[in-house]
Amino acid sequence: HVQLVESGGAAAQGGGSLRLSCVASISSGLPYGYDSLCLAWFRRGSGKQRETVATSNADGTTWYSDSAKGRFTISRDTAKRILYLQMNSLKLQDTAMYYCAAAGCPYTRRVGNGENDFGVWGQGTQVTVSS
Repeated sequence: HVQLVESGGAAAQGGGSLRLSCVASISSGLPYGYDSLCLAWFRRGSGKQRETVATSNADGTTWYSDSAKGRFTISRDTAKRILYLQMNSLKLQDTAMYYCAAAGCPYTRRVGNGENDFGVWGQGTQVTVSS
């Protein structure tokens, strides 16, 4: 099994930066490793539906939402089993609970960008941006 724990959420000023981290714990019984996980960051603002922010596929490809393009960068440290989301030029509308998600993709090496494509979720970390 895979467990995810996010951290790095905080209060920040508009225009500032934050880096979120998501550490993965993988049980020895899983037939594949961290490098065969497709990973993503989602967020849910108050009163809004959860939306995809960025994804990192096992084949090395990445995807960003329009709101994240040019400001956010998703990356992973395979050795440390950590997924990052570097967020720059923060805006008020970035205020949300941010969730890390994972899906095993040892064969396809990539999955879709939707919520239903991921089966493992972290507990979330709160980002609050103020003016």
